[in-house]
Amino acid sequence: MNKALVSPVAYNENVKLRNVIERFLKCPFAEKVDYLIVDDCSDDGTTEMIKSYASRGVKTIRHEKRSGVGFAIKTAIKYAKEKGYEVLVIMAGNDKDNPEEIPRLIDPILKDGFDFVQGSRYLSLGASGGDMPLYRKVATRLHPLLMSLITARRVTDSTNGFRAFRLSLFDDKDINIGQEWLNKYELEPYLLYKTIKLGYKFKEAPVTKFYPAKKLGYTKMKPIVGWWSILRPLIYLGLGIKK
Repeated sequence: MNKALVSPVAYNENVKLRNVIERFLKCPFAEKVDYLIVDDCSDDGTTEMIKSYASRGVKTIRHEKRSGVGFAIKTAIKYAKEKGYEVLVIMAGNDKDNPEEIPRLIDPILKDGFDFVQGSRYLSLGASGGDMPLYRKVATRLHPLLMSLITARRVTDSTNGFRAFRLSLFDDKDINIGQEWLNKYELEPYLLYKTIKLGYKFKEAPVTKFYPAKKLGYTKMKPIVGWWSILRPLIYLGLGIKK
């Protein structure tokens, strides 16, 4: 078994997820990390498509009911800890992330002792392209500004789901991912906030983020409900409403 597990999470991403898998398998380091897809109860053929790659080392866990991206990440964390991995990489299942950049997230943890590496499209060498909607351009700038103010640590891309962390973080009782309110988009900013505020070794790494054409469906996130979901952890944690 390798030290790192890469885990895309997906719901009804049949076409785009196939491309995610193919791109990963072509990476020169693909045999040096393990690969687990968390399928959040897809019903569009995604489940069967993933299983067709089992002979090529692609593992999968399927939820029996749709539970949310946060719950899917919790599933990946639980699996990775039970199997004894050191590092978990989370990435999108909708082909927005470049798998060739995975070492940028893993290497600082395994080689330099970092605990959490956040991918950022806004650092030099990083980029965001494709059909990115205007409201997301605004929101992906506003959220890291708020995160930076609340944590007193400069963060440039706090909403980017392409990130890696050391699994020993979850031995810390102050990082309580079992809370039910973290089952949707809240978990990701929660983890970033906790990592910084608890003093763990954190850095950002430049990555690219590509948005496909709108007709292909660039996100499952709803503008108002989804963005409240990623904003409220900052409010709840900053004001001490939640732990």
